[in-house]
Amino acid sequence: MNLRIKICGLTSPDAVHAAVEAGADSLGFVFADSPRRVTVARALELTADLPAAVTRVAVMRHPSEAAVTAVLEGFQPDFLQTDHGDFGAIRLRGTCRPLPVFRDGEALPGRVPSLLLYEGMTSGSGQVADWETAALLARRSRLVLAGGLSVENVSEAIGAVRPYGVDVSSGVESEPGRKDPQRIDEFIAAARAAAAPIEIIGEHDHDGSSGSVR
Repeated sequence: MNLRIKICGLTSPDAVHAAVEAGADSLGFVFADSPRRVTVARALELTADLPAAVTRVAVMRHPSEAAVTAVLEGFQPDFLQTDHGDFGAIRLRGTCRPLPVFRDGEALPGRVPSLLLYEGMTSGSGQVADWETAALLARRSRLVLAGGLSVENVSEAIGAVRPYGVDVSSGVESEPGRKDPQRIDEFIAAARAAAAPIEIIGEHDHDGSSGSVR
């Protein structure tokens, strides 16, 4: 099973193009308070020519019902990413699937979703997640590791956690909200090289039906 790579917080056509050309599996668009925030209209522009094989993730945090409805109906993402506790009040539509976020310091439930994203307490801050806890979760679920990943540490992170996927945002930026195409390319190359000799947990190795971030 190949490692899944998500580039998050995209705001420009150049960054989207760089991510696709470098081989990203999934692109994240932020609809929460952030220097990377985009509107539904902007997200649609950025993904107008996106290859069908690249999935689109709408990234939110504690969204209102109205905000969720606007994103689901207007953008029609493949996944909705928000804190796991938010999904109790969210009704997904169509083919959109959940990507629940678990964070450092939170009490973990006895049963975890078949697919989840694990990161530090504050999204997009560059804070490195607790890899030890992430590694334990990666044995129980298809875990996408986020939080402070960069070209410099992604190889070590993959070796320590053995995640199903990795997610980067600030680690491939020249400044907050501005992605660096060269760093995107370097990050994806480093992640692929680190994952190649490692057995990565695959989408059929766990029970559940949350889908996969392709």
